[in-house]
Amino acid sequence: MSGQLDITILEPHGLRLQEMRARGGQDEAAAYLQFGISSITADPWSGASRTRLVSHQFDEVEGTDARSASPVHVTWGTAGFMRLLSAAKAAGYVPAIVHTHPGSHAFFSGQDNINEAELARTAFNKGLPGLVSIVLGGDGSVRARMWSPGGEVVDAATVRQVGGRFRRWPHAQAGGAKTDHLDRQARLFGDGFNVHVGSLRVAVVGCGGTGSAVALLLARLGVGHILLIDDDVVELTNLNRIHGSRRSDASAKRPKIEVVAREIASAELGVQVVAMKGWASSAEMRSALKACDFIFGCTDDHAGRIMLNRLAYFFGIPVIDVGLRMAPLSSGAGHNINGRVTTLTPGRTCLLCSGVVNARRAAEEALERTNPAEFQKRKEEAYVIGAGDPAPAVVTFTTEMACVAVNEMIAALTGFHGEDGMVANRARRFHARDDRFLATMPNAACPVCMSQMFWGRGDSEPFLDLVG
Repeated sequence: MSGQLDITILEPHGLRLQEMRARGGQDEAAAYLQFGISSITADPWSGASRTRLVSHQFDEVEGTDARSASPVHVTWGTAGFMRLLSAAKAAGYVPAIVHTHPGSHAFFSGQDNINEAELARTAFNKGLPGLVSIVLGGDGSVRARMWSPGGEVVDAATVRQVGGRFRRWPHAQAGGAKTDHLDRQARLFGDGFNVHVGSLRVAVVGCGGTGSAVALLLARLGVGHILLIDDDVVELTNLNRIHGSRRSDASAKRPKIEVVAREIASAELGVQVVAMKGWASSAEMRSALKACDFIFGCTDDHAGRIMLNRLAYFFGIPVIDVGLRMAPLSSGAGHNINGRVTTLTPGRTCLLCSGVVNARRAAEEALERTNPAEFQKRKEEAYVIGAGDPAPAVVTFTTEMACVAVNEMIAALTGFHGEDGMVANRARRFHARDDRFLATMPNAACPVCMSQMFWGRGDSEPFLDLVG
């Protein structure tokens, strides 16, 4: 493990920790966690390596293991701790101990230092790469650190809880870009909102009609670090909806990411933009995507969507997926114009179970990229669906759904439309003048969203447990 350390607690585990704290009342309480490892070889904005740990499993300190507790101490037996170490070692996770300070803010006491040093030595003797310690303060504060072999203790630069809400506890408040131009939104959400937004690393996958609008909205909102991913170039028929595009861009076949990056840079808002040309599902994009706090999926590419779908659960990175479908009615009397925003985090239904992604189309898209000759052969033999006519697209509708999507990120940060934060599935029927909030249920056999075995799994071989 190298570089800056960040800790991610998935919302389902965070809720269990809140319940533990509430049960303890004025006395300290304790629990165990196991964390998956996300190694970021090069942050796309700084180039530095980072390590992000993502909570995979919550375990109670149960029964006879719980010994005594008071407002200033908590003790428990070693049997459960040894079981934690054995389980983490067998599965490749990092073990963690959590305790509360109900009457104060979160900090590590002198007694914590003594006790944890001994527990860490036990973990290292078991061959584990580290031991994480987390303190929950009675005032809502959170601190975390990791003990490493050799005695090094690394404070987590950031602890965050991700789910419908996105909460963040930095170890130290970092400086950022100037935010004087964001005064009007601070008047609505408070001064801390601009600082929070400025610290975010956000990816936009797909820089067409919806993605270009999302990227420019994020820049105007004050997001400090934006990653643009797309493999396509601007064509003449894109000019009706890609924000910032020009006829000269279409003539030059300029990559879409360059056009959007140019438009953000021209605004001089202090945003750090990284543009990467290629498919989101390619190996070259993995480290960059893993470094993000939010990902917007703005592509019709089924293969890319399947990858982002799994990434949300494996790495605890909220994915906000946007889709539109427009068509005139076959009768010629009217139109069907539908937009959709789906938010993906552990504990919510995935894109496959929601019926958004077609696994067969995803396989065909992957084949077309990796083996075009075989794809064409199968298409001629009617074994693959193949590409049809271009879908209709109108800038007003794509831009409106981009606004809906970015507003879901704001909801995660502020809870402005409810404490649950982001809506799981919102469908806008433009032709019917209504919004629908769709409740979708996971398939009982789905390993991604129904089972918890991939939640916070982190790095795995093969990547995301996908073969091919």
